[in-house]
Amino acid sequence: MIDASTHYLMDVLALLLATVIVIPLFHAIRLGAILGYLAAGAILGPWGLGLITEVEQVRHLGEFGVIFLLFILGIELKPEKLWQMRHMVVGLGLAQLLVTAAVLYGIAVWFGLTQKAAIIVGFGLALSSTAFCLQLLAKRGGISTTMGRMTLSILLLQDIAVVPLLALVSMLAGADASSSESSFNFLYAVLAIIALLFAGRYLLNPVLGRIVASQDPEVFIAVAVLLVLGVAWIMESVGLSMALGAFLAGLMLAESHYRHQIEADILPFRGILLGLFFMTVGMGINFELLWNELATIISLTIGLMAIKALVVYLLARISGTRHDISLQTAVLLSQSGEFGFVMFGFAAASGVLDTQLSHMMTLIIALTMVATPLAVKVINVVLLKFYTPKTTETSSIVEFVDDAEEHIILAGFGRVGARIGALLAAAGVPYIALELKQERVKSARTQGFPVFFGDASNVKVLQAAGADRAKMIVVSLEDPENVDRLVSSVRQYYSDMPIHARARDRRHCAELINMGATTTVSETLETSLRLTEEVLLGSGVSDDDVKKVINEFRDEYYSDVVKKVTEQKVVMGELRH
Repeated sequence: MIDASTHYLMDVLALLLATVIVIPLFHAIRLGAILGYLAAGAILGPWGLGLITEVEQVRHLGEFGVIFLLFILGIELKPEKLWQMRHMVVGLGLAQLLVTAAVLYGIAVWFGLTQKAAIIVGFGLALSSTAFCLQLLAKRGGISTTMGRMTLSILLLQDIAVVPLLALVSMLAGADASSSESSFNFLYAVLAIIALLFAGRYLLNPVLGRIVASQDPEVFIAVAVLLVLGVAWIMESVGLSMALGAFLAGLMLAESHYRHQIEADILPFRGILLGLFFMTVGMGINFELLWNELATIISLTIGLMAIKALVVYLLARISGTRHDISLQTAVLLSQSGEFGFVMFGFAAASGVLDTQLSHMMTLIIALTMVATPLAVKVINVVLLKFYTPKTTETSSIVEFVDDAEEHIILAGFGRVGARIGALLAAAGVPYIALELKQERVKSARTQGFPVFFGDASNVKVLQAAGADRAKMIVVSLEDPENVDRLVSSVRQYYSDMPIHARARDRRHCAELINMGATTTVSETLETSLRLTEEVLLGSGVSDDDVKKVINEFRDEYYSDVVKKVTEQKVVMGELRH
């Protein structure tokens, strides 16, 4: 007999095995990871091989992926940029929700549903999936584009509307909404948000500083996870959604100099749990119901996606957005969201919605999620082939430009790094510096330098610092082992990235070039040359002769480095043969 612990272990093994096998396969055939997760979930779920039957329990765990996704989004979005979007959130976001819900309500009544059922169906299907949209959006430039800002504005408004909609279901069921667990106390929510923002502004950095001072990375990761889940729980307690709370937690850290390290620590949790969430959507596809009502369900799914896309497209065009951007945004938001699972389940349990109808609506939501990645691929191909933007066709929405664009990443802000940073700032060259010693970070930031706490040898930290968009990386770390690790890691993940590295001596220069550094500078050499220059000048040697001697020695030094690199390559070649 299999006990509970063994049963859960088998579920975990099945999920991991499906991820390892299915996801690379879908990447190979260029269908993307999301469709791979959906397919893996369908195979493992109760309507596939039946290896996992407790879908709801797995779904609750997978929802943490959505929470971490919103946290990462919040940490990347500075408060002033969010404030710039306020009109779009209220205007475009609210208009999309109300217009879409009204259209779907009318269609539901026309199909013969009761007034109460039609309201729930209208609002439940009007919402889109935050996880799907943001994951697909990441491949299209993220929130730094017009499409990204429009999509995020609509999704934020929908997240804000979650709890009022649950209260609406309670009222339609005849319950006292004010005493319901889903009641929304506006005053408490506002006070909680103000308190959290105050804590993030004045208390968070000192607390994180003490944690970093302990030099225990595991504790730092635990604090990061505690912060995300703690703020999410607080927001849920005052009547808002956990996802919105996680987004707020990210905003609290958006200006913190620890944000890059925290983002790197959270990213693995987000990736694994978000993949699990997509799997649970695949597990929820009821193939028996789909087969019995195939024509009806397929027709309703296509009709729903067309209606949602049309509403978003028209609203985007009215706001002055270009045709192609409006169409891409509309298709991206055409699916229904994960909150529909909750809302329809709650409505069925309350007796407002028929159980069979609830199951059908849940199946339609899952199918819209399955169809969205394919629809996005199709619309992108069509636009690329048949559409050319007119020069006179402009958007009234100003492009959202990320600060971390075409910048330099400076690894290490010690004596050498600080001087490099000061010179870059004087020349007006944008850069982001990463430093692990918090006292240096604090000192530099008080002087206005863009220095953040983070381990530059960690690829996740580099990604959080915008390595994908950086011009080059300058390595000024003091420990040669850290320099070696960073250079080899950067070259592995960013094959074309220029790397300019500080080296200990001639041998270290050769080793770093072998690892992939573009240029290296020996700290012992340059110190020696500068001292020698002063000695020669003080001894009466002319300026021209001093420069000649110094330059000849420098050229010979680095030519020896090139020779060493060549010799090492020859030796390695002989060893291979």
